[in-house]
Amino acid sequence: MLDKTYADFAWEKTAELLAIDSPSGFTHRAAQWVKNTFEQLGFTASITTKGGVLVDLGGEDHQNALLLEAHTDTLGAMVAQIKGNGRLRITPLGGMNANNAEAENVRVYTREGTVLEGTAQLANASVHVNGEYSNTKRTFDSLEIVLDEVVSSAEDAAKLGVQVGDIVCFDPRTKRTASGYLKSRFLDDKLSVGILLGFAKYLADHHITPSRRTWAHITVYEEVGHGGSASVPAGVTEAISVDMGCVGEGLTCTERECSICAKDSGGPYSYDVVGKLIAAAKAENASYAVDVYPYYGSDVEATLRAGNDIRHGLIGAGVYASHGYERSHIDGVFNTLLVLKGYLEV
Repeated sequence: MLDKTYADFAWEKTAELLAIDSPSGFTHRAAQWVKNTFEQLGFTASITTKGGVLVDLGGEDHQNALLLEAHTDTLGAMVAQIKGNGRLRITPLGGMNANNAEAENVRVYTREGTVLEGTAQLANASVHVNGEYSNTKRTFDSLEIVLDEVVSSAEDAAKLGVQVGDIVCFDPRTKRTASGYLKSRFLDDKLSVGILLGFAKYLADHHITPSRRTWAHITVYEEVGHGGSASVPAGVTEAISVDMGCVGEGLTCTERECSICAKDSGGPYSYDVVGKLIAAAKAENASYAVDVYPYYGSDVEATLRAGNDIRHGLIGAGVYASHGYERSHIDGVFNTLLVLKGYLEV
């Protein structure tokens, strides 16, 4: 029986993964953790040349295989310039928004292996000094990283090992409330990685072999657009992104539901797959919503653009405040697990 203990397990693993910094291009530690965790559940997993993780979840029908895609790369930043005062100008990795970056604690990973703490601040951030504080547009040119070190020049920063190209990671601030809400940066898409681990645990605990061969691909470049463009196993005819479901004005999904996407900025998803996802949700009595996402792209669209002849779909637990300090709910996790169970008829 797929009960809520698997949703709790999914969240536990999500929280562990959220503690591993992994913006696009800096995902090696997270990918190794994902590989090891799937292997601990009894599944064969490998690191792809590109750095993602490909997992064999078993199954009989190799000619009608299913690929489940999620991503462990997140938003972040990179050092673009060391200023004369030793502070750092950054360039975003993925769709990081400067308004959401301000006043966040960060970690700067140097090529020498040291990790330096700091804060993303507006340049001249003291309200009692800067009369234009409220009027200044927040951009990655007006923000800077203030290192928590005694630094007053570019030379001081260089002595610490800081150089252009170093990775800047933002504190996720992960929290689960007593009412079941899940709050953190980067639930997009580490929550979905946790969901796939919860689903894998369900298969392992009940010794279930899916009727169709099923793979999971945990990609590492989704936030920059090409995560799912490679590593599609032979025989795959359908790919489903398990990614965050959108919550916001004009949409019907809440954080407590599984969102089924009918269309996003890349166009419509497979009418056949969307229909089967809806049928699966109904069969499992899962709480769900069907929505159109106005500003969104996914791994499976990258898979299609790479030339793969497949059908595609997208589901995920509803997530509010996407690309900011995000919020979902344990019920959304559970309902997404139920939709996966129904779709695979396991």
